[in-house]
Parts: sequence; C-alpha cells; structure tokens
Amino acid sequence: MPTAIAVTGAGLALPPQDERTVPAVVLQDVDRRPLEQVLGEMQALVEQHGHVIVVSPQDVSPGVGRRLHTVRSLLESDRIALFRPALPPLGLAVLARQLRQLASCDLGPGVLASAGRLLTHYIHAGALLGSVARLDHVPVGLKSHAKSWVPGSQFGVVAHPEPQLVRIAPGAALTGPDFGTSLVVAKGQLASDWVTGTLAPSWKVQGVREVPLPAESPGWWGTGKVTEFCAFLPDLSVLYQLVTSVRRSACHWCGIEVIGDRCVFCSATPPVHDDHPGLPSGTGDRSGPGHRARREPTRNRRTLTG
Repeated sequence: MPTAIAVTGAGLALPPQDERTVPAVVLQDVDRRPLEQVLGEMQALVEQHGHVIVVSPQDVSPGVGRRLHTVRSLLESDRIALFRPALPPLGLAVLARQLRQLASCDLGPGVLASAGRLLTHYIHAGALLGSVARLDHVPVGLKSHAKSWVPGSQFGVVAHPEPQLVRIAPGAALTGPDFGTSLVVAKGQLASDWVTGTLAPSWKVQGVREVPLPAESPGWWGTGKVTEFCAFLPDLSVLYQLVTSVRRSACHWCGIEVIGDRCVFCSATPPVHDDHPGLPSGTGDRSGPGHRARREPTRNRRTLTG
C-alpha cells in the first residue's frame, strides 16, 4: 500500500489531479473525538500503509496539535510524520495533493515526506480580499489598512513564497511564478473575476480549476470576503523529476532514506562533529538523538504503476 497522506480537515482534501492521485485520509475532529478512537484510527493507518504523513496548517489549533503529538507519542512510532508548512489553506491543500500524486511512485516514505519541503518552494499562494484590516500573515501598511475601510475596496495578496499586497485598480499586478503552472481558485464571499480575468493571464497559467473554499480560509485571511488562489506544478512527471534529482541520504537517527537536512519522521538533523581535546575522534555531545544506535535504512520501495 502507498504511504498514507492525511490532512486535518475535509477542505484540505482536494479532488484528484489525475487518475494516479491516491485518496487523502481526513483526520476529522481529532481534538474532539475520544483519544482512544483517534489512537485506534492512526494505529490502523500505520499497520495498513506502513507510514503516515499528516499535513496540517502551521497555525493549527492547539488542541489538534497536542492531540496529534499525543497520539504519536503513545504509539511510540517513528512512522508518523507531522508536517506543518507555512502555507495558507488552499496552498496547503495543493501541497497535500502533490504528495498524494507522488505516493503512487517508487519513492520511499522518508523521501516522500521530505519532498514536502522541496515542493513548497514551487507554490505561489494568495488571495483576493475585500479587507486587510485583520490580515496577520502578510505585512499590511497603515495606508492599506485605511483603504480597507473604503466600501468596495479589494486587495490582491500573495502570502507565499514572498509577501505581496496591492490595492486592486487598473494596472495593479502581482508577481507570479517564472515557470509553467496551473491555477486553482476557491471562491468565498467575493467575486473571482479579477483572479480569473486578470491574474491568471498575467501569470500565464496553463489552466484554471475551481474548488470549494477550505473551511480554514476565512480565519487565515481574516475575512470571509475572500477568493483564494494557488499556482502550482500539476504534472506528476515534473514533480517526480524534481524530487528524484535531489541527493538522498540515510537519517543518522532512524535510518530511513531522506532528502534535505532534516528527517520529517524523527526530526533529527545531521550531527555536528565537534571533536574535544582528550576525547576520541567523533566523540562529542551525546545528548542528541544522533548518537542512538543507527538502524539500517528502510527498504520499502514500490514501482511505478501503469
């Protein structure tokens, strides 16, 4: 079975991008259901899929965050990755879907989990807002705050990869990706004409698709008058090439194969070899996880299916 990709809300489980996209596992109300029920659900996922990658917002509610860490600790499992990228809700949902696309490929769970950090750099996420008075995730100047109280004002905002904010007027533009992307749009209590009629052509997107607005979006953007958008790489072949072009290594703590400098499953970073006088070479601080007995790298690879 492919590695399970779980999300913490139904709005973060976008429709499949293609026929190979594996379904998302929705961990609904993990902070409200009995602990035993959530624990059993997660244990069943681990037993069925081998590894589970849970994608949730960086500012997920404290109750949900604590419950996920509690479940992981009680299961004493290093096969559960808790991944919380700094993306707005629609961008997070797009990233989770990209991981669901890659889950069908011959990528080990450590590489797949690490791929989330890599693919985040290729996501351009923003929104059309009717007010920026309560926008906390993007810097807002005093002038923009004042203009947000003018009836009918609208603002174009990019939250990732670099913050941008413009008041919608003739000639207003947002800098977009310099590579080919598709655009997904989620409309709230605001017309999406500027996004589809002005932004999409200026970003030269290859296609536009509309999806329901995630339930988390109004709270993240500070207003229900929002149309959220996200430009992303849609093709599985491109995603796969990006991920497989990065050098892989075995995590020195849990032994799983990863890319990058941090293991998403055990959070270990490469050890710093600080040799001290009078100590054998390589004998440094033994307080970190890197000095636990090293395991053999996990070998759980699947082939590409037709």
